[in-house]
Amino acid sequence: MRRILLFVVLLSVAVWAAQKPVDSGRKFKIFAAVDSKANFSSERLFAVLDSVGGTGTWMEWDVNGVRDPSVMSVLDPLLKQKEKPSMVWVISEREKPLMAVLVPKGRGEVILFYELAGLDAKPEKLSLNRVLNPDVVFRDYRQVGAGEFVHLDKPSLKISADEKRIVFSYEKPDASPLRMDADFSKKNMLEKHSEIMDYMGFLQYEYSLMLRAFVQSTRGLFNWQPWHWYDKNWIREGFISEQEMEAILVRGVKPDFFTVLKLKASGGETVELKTSGNGFYQMVVTNP
Repeated sequence: MRRILLFVVLLSVAVWAAQKPVDSGRKFKIFAAVDSKANFSSERLFAVLDSVGGTGTWMEWDVNGVRDPSVMSVLDPLLKQKEKPSMVWVISEREKPLMAVLVPKGRGEVILFYELAGLDAKPEKLSLNRVLNPDVVFRDYRQVGAGEFVHLDKPSLKISADEKRIVFSYEKPDASPLRMDADFSKKNMLEKHSEIMDYMGFLQYEYSLMLRAFVQSTRGLFNWQPWHWYDKNWIREGFISEQEMEAILVRGVKPDFFTVLKLKASGGETVELKTSGNGFYQMVVTNP
């Protein structure tokens, strides 16, 4: 049934795209659209997004976050219409970013797809929204106790919040323990560099997993959009450096946690993303 659904979705996208002229002189071009005579079911909605987006991960746009000019060039006219967008997503894991906008249409809905020239917001200092609405921030979680939340679909993804800290934790045990090379200091320069880059690649993968678990499962917590966390220009000052990774390898002892990213927010809060290297992850937000 799902294969038939995907085929129908792809066919409707291909036919619509072939008929629609391409906009010129803008920061985007119209890519495709898929109509539904009634509101999209969640199954069909995500089938459409997956079929058009491919293997990447769709990230939900936050109305309170930093607004990329390329994104707003699409949204500004839509926000002036009577039937305003109900949801917006962006996928950046392709040559040109793709944006999907869900808009009411009669008794149903339409998903409009736009190919953007790029994501073009200039880096801004990370900040936390002063007024946090738990119904928005923790929309994908259920409360299980005072300041305790569990993700609706992934019970191993949890949040603990009080006046001092918000701690996100996720556990996904790794069958292959991370190896630390006791002979690292004896290797030549090229061998050391190669090993450092292997570990950096591993931590970049762990970082992307943490972003999907922590940042992309909440709304309205930070001023950065989810895709800004993947942009090297936005995270450069806080991401673990090759020199820090080399110092860990020289010691030859695996730390309890690798601090992959540590940033000081504009309000004085500290935001840390940490991994054990063996399937336990944390994002800790600490108030000053």
